[in-house]
Amino acid sequence: MNVFRQEENCLKFHYDAEELWIQPWGPNSFRVRASKMAKMPDERWALEMEPERTVPEIRIEKDYAAIKNGKIEARISRYGKLTFYNQKGEVLLDEYLRNRLDVFADYCSALEVEAREFKPIPGGDYHLSMRFVSNPEEKIYGMGQYQQPYLNLKGADLELAQRNSQASVPFAISSLGYGFLWNNPAVGRTIFGKNITTWEAYSTKALDYWITAEDTPSKIEEAYAGVAGTVPMMPDYAMGFWQCKLRYQTQEELLEVAREYKRRELPISVIVIDYFHWPLQGDWRFDPEYWPDPDAMIKELKDMGIELMVSIWPTVDYRSENFNEMKEKGYLIRADRGFRMVMDFQGNTVHFDATNPEAREYVWQKAKKNYYDKGIKVFWLDEAEPEYSIYDFDNYRYYMGPNVQIGNIYPAMYAKTFFDGMKAQGQENIINLLRCAWAGSQKYGALVWSGDIHSSFGSLRNQLAAGLNMGIAGIPWWTTDIGGFHGGDPEDPAFQELLIRWFEYGTFCPVMRLHGYREPLKEPMGTEGGAACVSGADNEVWSFGDEAYEICKTYLQLRENMKPYITELMKEAHEKGTPVMRPLFYDFSEDAKAWEIEDEYMFGPDFLVAPILYADMRKREVYLPSGSKWKSYWTGETFDGGSSIEVDAPLAQLPVFTRCN
Repeated sequence: MNVFRQEENCLKFHYDAEELWIQPWGPNSFRVRASKMAKMPDERWALEMEPERTVPEIRIEKDYAAIKNGKIEARISRYGKLTFYNQKGEVLLDEYLRNRLDVFADYCSALEVEAREFKPIPGGDYHLSMRFVSNPEEKIYGMGQYQQPYLNLKGADLELAQRNSQASVPFAISSLGYGFLWNNPAVGRTIFGKNITTWEAYSTKALDYWITAEDTPSKIEEAYAGVAGTVPMMPDYAMGFWQCKLRYQTQEELLEVAREYKRRELPISVIVIDYFHWPLQGDWRFDPEYWPDPDAMIKELKDMGIELMVSIWPTVDYRSENFNEMKEKGYLIRADRGFRMVMDFQGNTVHFDATNPEAREYVWQKAKKNYYDKGIKVFWLDEAEPEYSIYDFDNYRYYMGPNVQIGNIYPAMYAKTFFDGMKAQGQENIINLLRCAWAGSQKYGALVWSGDIHSSFGSLRNQLAAGLNMGIAGIPWWTTDIGGFHGGDPEDPAFQELLIRWFEYGTFCPVMRLHGYREPLKEPMGTEGGAACVSGADNEVWSFGDEAYEICKTYLQLRENMKPYITELMKEAHEKGTPVMRPLFYDFSEDAKAWEIEDEYMFGPDFLVAPILYADMRKREVYLPSGSKWKSYWTGETFDGGSSIEVDAPLAQLPVFTRCN
């Protein structure tokens, strides 16, 4: 009996209860699915954009079957072992299978380990483990945002789950010349081990991944963007400087900060109203006691050329004016065990269920009436993971299914809530700030920031790796809280140094945004509603001493001067999915040394940035990739590529080099 069959452009394998499909999904790419369910699930998840159908070459032999699509070929043995090859016949990925079905195979073993292990969960679904043989020399990049300092993820153990400051975006690029998307929003785990690479989903109905083979990292990234989508074109104002703090407590306080920026003739594009400007979570409107005339406030800001962004939380307080209606209609996340409460910050709350299209429409209509119709066109969609007081992923259930099975898609659906509503109003160039993302979030205008991180140089080092890997994972709009979120006294010289170095680095991020919860805290203005929430110390560019202020002014103007260049970078991100900031190997893939550098990056094709990541550092080594000459931005001195140099890094100077050819 033949275990292989061809149906249209798809190669199919069936053995016992398992059905496996391999089909072209874009040039030089395959989508691979397998399941032991009665019918193959048809959710597309991140692969919403189906490319034009291609006609692959399919061969069915006695002992194996092969399918070829351009530069990639997959072969599956009659015992189910799957291997991928590039156009040179080199192995890209080889399943880790260790059994004795074929005693003549080189993988014959008494271990009895399956490459595709579907371990049944009582009730119907499976705990899935997918295993590949690991090439110990391989380098892996992407996967989203993790709070660790390693750019190369080979050897890393990564949780596939969303948390505050962690974003699981499971697309990776390999130095072997392939890109791989784990097209499954289940909570799970990935281990890029020295001997085995393992992908796990703790509860799922199917194995689903996408793989592409290309000659360069940029071509791999563009292939992924072709099937998962790209960001919209970033609006002009978003390329400038964003002023933010936790938290402006009143309308007059915020306006006075905006006026001061204008009095000082400092560039500013966006100012932000953070959380608890509302009476209760889930009300989605201004508290009239502290924000008495939003229309006049928005008009004054627009007259100054400043866009206003407001914070939206997905949490709904039991006391909110909308809670009972949302509960009756099934618009809230459910708990499988215990009392339905997801967060207990400033009230007992439950998140709205962004996987429910009717719930998305309900929340958008509230935001439209109370914010959008007043002229607010950019939103801060906070708590986007969503954040739980206790991360018991198996205890929460959504419209689309159990959180443990589909929960990683929540931040993408949260972004879609506002993207769809704004698009329906005719808005173009949509951008909203979110604290999390999943594969495909980019097409919903998601600008991701790295969450509630610590104010320290160690944290800054983590953000460098996080931002570069987010770009590789297909999320080109990314930023941090300049200076970190937790802690930092504006009058402390040690924090002032950190703030300066972070501000310099932030100038060369896709979005430049100053934010933080500074010390000492300011007392609450009241005892009810948003007024009961504390505020942090001042966090404007003039808040950190005279020296820091003068340096910040220099970099504010530098950012303003770069806006035409940044516009070109945003066009590339929109059209091709190109990361705005990226590791050196992205532009210099032929330079082996460029694959090893983890503390520098390219800001577009022309600027090499070498951030200062340690306190008291006034010199550092910089590697200049081969194939170009390089000029110091500060001194004008030129250098040949392919070598390392030591450069001065006084407090006011971030080492930056421009590409000469």
